[in-house]
Amino acid sequence: MIEEQLWHPVVASHELRDEPVACSLLGQRVVLWREHAHGSSQVHAWADRCPHRGASLSLGRVLIGLHGARLECPYHGWQFEGGGRCRHVPAAPDFEPPAGHVATVFEARERYGLVWVRLKKPEQPLPDLPAFEPGEYPAWRQVLCGPYELNTSAPRMVENFLDLSHFGFVHEGWLGERSHAQVDIGQVEEGADGLQVNGARAWQPRAYANAEGGAWIAYRYTVPHPYAAILRKDAAEGDPVSNAIALFVRPDGQEACTAWFAMATQGDASSDEALRAFQDTVFSQDRPVVESQTPRALPIGRQGPIAEVHGPADRVSSAYRRYLKRLGVSLGTC
Repeated sequence: MIEEQLWHPVVASHELRDEPVACSLLGQRVVLWREHAHGSSQVHAWADRCPHRGASLSLGRVLIGLHGARLECPYHGWQFEGGGRCRHVPAAPDFEPPAGHVATVFEARERYGLVWVRLKKPEQPLPDLPAFEPGEYPAWRQVLCGPYELNTSAPRMVENFLDLSHFGFVHEGWLGERSHAQVDIGQVEEGADGLQVNGARAWQPRAYANAEGGAWIAYRYTVPHPYAAILRKDAAEGDPVSNAIALFVRPDGQEACTAWFAMATQGDASSDEALRAFQDTVFSQDRPVVESQTPRALPIGRQGPIAEVHGPADRVSSAYRRYLKRLGVSLGTC
């Protein structure tokens, strides 16, 4: 399935420190652990199962010794190096474990303040987001918000993020007003690598956390991944604030997901805490409506009792559904 070939966010980087962390990805139990060496660190992601007797490696501990970092199984103390190979069996210290004594290793990377894991090849690239890369926009501040757990599918969450026309109703007084419900969708470009939306506009009474008045805000959207989307809010004339918000969603099942918002901002005087509080409020407004949608999986077909009708303001979400269908994404769709 295509979902196993994609990179998915699993936890925030700051949550993975000196002890192993358990998580789940696409029904696979995963253990994450961090190896420190020479002033840097590397994250590892393995199946959370010792190949000896099946105990959860996430209940073990990380050992630092002369031979580097190893993950120790909690059951019999078997020690595994970063590549997954067992290097020491305490009950038989003279035993040289063969190559088959190895944990199941997945690929793991850190990017945008999150740990990402991919279960299978061939490789699908991680989203490339210049606004969030160190050195690309050095004056921009970055803040990670979440995790947010939802009882809905990952595609429903992404589509909601791409939808400008709900602002005046779900986020009235914050991101929109009923009296200014009209939106400009702009130009939607569809390609093999995802979607690009340019020239979209919406009226916002409070476009960012510290805003003092309303304005027409220009939006640019990018969808580089079935479960991720990025928006750029361009500053209004005379407004010093520009920001980008990336939504990263981990599909936890057909009707469940976990989301993070990575924010990059320039010129916003709000504290990190205020930015997170603003995002928490916006999310709390979205949650009951998104979780109320039925079916919770996103309908990407045109026929049958669960098919949904579309209006002129739905061109972006319609393009997103076509993108999922072209890729063959099945988790979270129907």
